[in-house]
Amino acid sequence: MKFLTTLLALAMLTISSLAADGPIRHVVHFKFKADADKALVAKVVEEFAALKGKIPVVEALEFGTNVSPEGHDKGFTHCWIATFKNAADRDAYLVHPAHKAFVTLLGPVLDDALVIDFVVQK
Repeated sequence: MKFLTTLLALAMLTISSLAADGPIRHVVHFKFKADADKALVAKVVEEFAALKGKIPVVEALEFGTNVSPEGHDKGFTHCWIATFKNAADRDAYLVHPAHKAFVTLLGPVLDDALVIDFVVQK
């Protein structure tokens, strides 16, 4: 849990300091613990998907599991891409109570996370 809190704080400080105009893509990858309860992992997937309906600033949310044949996944199996209108909306999402509750649910089964946000380039 301490790892998740630190990760969230670093993401907020680093990303919020960037001047970001335009759509933001928030790309999240999860590697679950080898002994993670499959029912809890399924609940994590369900609850992450539900964030779009709980947090109005989420414009779009896509997700799936790795199907790449390249073998470069480093154990990350699940990926989500959330779209926000701008950095302010992304920042509001990060501190929203529904997102914080999700992070708490995730903690017991998460081995590692990789999060990258970017401003859409045209």
